[in-house]
Amino acid sequence: MKLSTWNYLNALQASRRGVLKGAAGMGAAALASSTALGTFVPRASAQGSIRADLLKIPGVGAGSPTDADWQQVGELCLGATKANVQEGEFADVELTFMGLNNQNLHNLLFRGFLKPWETYTGATITWIDLAQADYNPRLQQAIATGTVDFDILEMGAPFEGDVCGKGLASEMPDWVKAQIEMDDYVDYLKAPVGTWDGKTYRISIDGDCHNFNYRTDYFSDPDLAEAWKAEGGQGEWGVPRTWQQVQAVTKFLKGKTVGGMEAYGYLDAPKPWGGFGFYFLASRATAYAKHPEDKAWLFDVDTMKPRINNPAWVRAIQDVIDALPSEPADQLNADPNTTGFQQFLSGTGSMLAWWGDIGSNAKTSDSSVIGESCGFDILPGSDDVFNAKTGQWDKLAGGPNFAPNMAYIGWGVYVMARVDGDEKKHKAAWSAAAHLGGKDLSLWTAAYPSGFQPYRKSHFNIPEWVEAGYDGAFITSYLNSQSNSYNHPNVAIEPRIPGIFQYYSVAEDELAKIFSGPSDAQTGADNIAAAWEKITDQIGREKQIELYKASLGL
Repeated sequence: MKLSTWNYLNALQASRRGVLKGAAGMGAAALASSTALGTFVPRASAQGSIRADLLKIPGVGAGSPTDADWQQVGELCLGATKANVQEGEFADVELTFMGLNNQNLHNLLFRGFLKPWETYTGATITWIDLAQADYNPRLQQAIATGTVDFDILEMGAPFEGDVCGKGLASEMPDWVKAQIEMDDYVDYLKAPVGTWDGKTYRISIDGDCHNFNYRTDYFSDPDLAEAWKAEGGQGEWGVPRTWQQVQAVTKFLKGKTVGGMEAYGYLDAPKPWGGFGFYFLASRATAYAKHPEDKAWLFDVDTMKPRINNPAWVRAIQDVIDALPSEPADQLNADPNTTGFQQFLSGTGSMLAWWGDIGSNAKTSDSSVIGESCGFDILPGSDDVFNAKTGQWDKLAGGPNFAPNMAYIGWGVYVMARVDGDEKKHKAAWSAAAHLGGKDLSLWTAAYPSGFQPYRKSHFNIPEWVEAGYDGAFITSYLNSQSNSYNHPNVAIEPRIPGIFQYYSVAEDELAKIFSGPSDAQTGADNIAAAWEKITDQIGREKQIELYKASLGL
C-alpha cells in the first residue's frame, strides 16, 4: 500500500477482502476470515480486557491489518492520553513528524494510531515519509546544516550520539515516563540507552536484535535427510546451529527441490541499504568476532582501531562470497527488504537472519505463505571465535560461541528541542510520542506487522498470545528467540557513537565491490578499515574512544 492508497482507503473505508494463501510448498489453501472495517472495538473496562481486545484487531489469520484497524488500536489506547490531556487542549497546534515508510509500515501505521489522538486533542500532524535507504542521508543533512524541520522524529538509538549529543533533542518530562511505564522495558533498552549526559530523550517503540528464521518443513523433510546422509553430510539432518553448518546446508541444497519448488539455503542481502545493510554482514560475523572475554567487536576500545579487517570479519565476508553461488540467481541485487518480504515470507529460501518482523508477519501478513512452516532461534554460533587480544582462534570449552547481534537497538520516538520554547507545542509533541510508545499499543505492534518487535517484559506473556490465536509452539519459539537474544551473556552491542552510520555506509559501498568481484575479502576489508580510520580522525579520536567505552559499559 503506497501513501496515495492509504489516503484513498481512509476516504472510502473499504471492506477487507478475504485472503487466500497456500502453505509453503504444500499446495494446500485456506481462506482467511474477513473482518468489517470502520467499526471501533468498544472501550474495555480493564487493562487485561483492553489487551485482549487489541489482539483481536483484525485477528490472527485474518490477513494484513489496514488503516481502519490501526485507527481502532489508536482509539482503544487513548485512555492514558485522556488522563493527561484535556479534550481540545492542543487546538491550533501543528506538528511535523519525520520517520520511515519502510515496507509501507512505520509512518503509515503512526497515522492511523494518531488519528484518534488528533481528533481528541485538536492537534494536526504533517508527515515526512522516508524510504529506508534515504533515512540516514536526510537525517545527517538536518544535523550537519542545523536545519531541523521536524518536531517529532522516529530514530534508532545508534543516532543518539549525533542528535542528543548535539543538543537537538528535548528532554523527556517526568509525566511521560510515568505514562509509558518505562520500567516495563527489557533491561538492555534501559539507561544508558535513550539517555545522554544523564538525561532521558527516547521513548522506545522497538527492541531490535537479529534472530534466526528457518523453514521447519525443510528440516523435517525425509528426502532431504536421506540425500544429506548419502552425500556425506556431517551429523543428522536438522536446523543448523552454527554458521559452519549454515554454509554446508546452503551448498547442499543447491539444485534440490522441496514441495515442487526450487530449494535454497541461507539468504544473504548484499545490496547496499543506506547503511542498514551492514547489520546483515554483522550478524554473520558476531559469532566469529565477539569473544566472551571481550566486550568490543567493532573497534579496539583503547585506540578505536577497526577490527573490520581482522580474520573474524574477513571470514564472514568470505562466507557471503562462497554462499552466493548457491543462492537465488539475482541475489547480488537483493537488499534486506527483498530477502525478508519478497523471498523468505513468499516461500523462497530456508534460512534468514532478520529483525523480528519476520515472525510477526509470518501469520498475520497477506504476503506470507510460511505461517505453518516457520521456526526461530538465536543467531547461529561458531565452532571457534577469534581472540583479538591474542590474535588466535579459540575453541571454547563449553562448545560453540554464540553472540546475538543487538542490531540497531530498536526504533524510538524523540521530540526535538525546537519545541521547548512553546509550552503547548512541547506538551503536544510529547503527548503524541507517548501515545505511540504506550504499553498496550506496543503489544499490538509486537504481534502484527508494524516494523517493530517485542521490547517490553510484558510482551513475553505467551498465554496472552495464544489466547489471541497464535499457535503455542510457534509463538514460544518466536518469543524465546527474542528473549534469549536480549538476555544472552555474550550479546554484541553496537556503539551509540557519533557518525556510526558514516562507518556503516562506507562499509556497504566497499562490500558491494567485494561481492560483485573486483575486490577480494581481505583487500576490501582493509579498504573499509582505512576509511573508518579517516572517519574517526575527522570526528575526533579521543572523544570517540571515550564514547565507545561508555557505550560498552567500560
